[in-house]
Amino acid sequence: MADETLWSNMTAALERFGPIHHADLRHDTSVEAIARRTLASAPSTFVLVGFSMGGYVARDIARLASEYGRRVEALVLVATSTRPDTPSMRQRKGAVGHAAPSIAFSGLSRTAVATSLHPKQRDNLAMIERVRAMGMRLGGEVFRRQSVLDRPGDIERLHEIRCPTLVVAAAQDQLRSLQEAQELQAGIPGAELVVIDDSGHMIPIEAPDRLIEVIVPWLERQRTR
Repeated sequence: MADETLWSNMTAALERFGPIHHADLRHDTSVEAIARRTLASAPSTFVLVGFSMGGYVARDIARLASEYGRRVEALVLVATSTRPDTPSMRQRKGAVGHAAPSIAFSGLSRTAVATSLHPKQRDNLAMIERVRAMGMRLGGEVFRRQSVLDRPGDIERLHEIRCPTLVVAAAQDQLRSLQEAQELQAGIPGAELVVIDDSGHMIPIEAPDRLIEVIVPWLERQRTR
């Protein structure tokens, strides 16, 4: 439930690598379908950045793109995982996703948003409302669709990703563990891992400057190889 404003604090720094295109995660009912839709409208070659659920989509894009040559020049995975949804997660998501459309969507709760942030930010009302506002703009239909979206595990397919890959994790992420980031690094050939301290799950909003300090030099190194 994040829109393109997730990256607002990073846009200027990333534009040096080319025009920025935001994938549309609102319409499809599977990770693969989102990946195919995104790839169909993507430039002939591009750098790919995926955050959280977007990391699942990004890895599918990278695998699909490899069928048509090296379209993905580099891949950055932020606060994401290779693990599938657990049965309990699928049950909770299903209950939300199959709720009656007549039930009004009032946005993600402040408590739910706060748990995705570093403990020191859990009383930061401006940051909490920024996250909630993204969900409100996307709306209830998208919330229900994303709630039933299955995130299949792909640990056995990580070796298919052949582009240079950077994995970024947050040290205080309560939603995705450091071990999950380490699994991505271990499974993707040649992947590098950087851990950003003093941030929760929402790194692009909580620590955009530090994320830029990680991503930009890494991308510049890929240009020289």
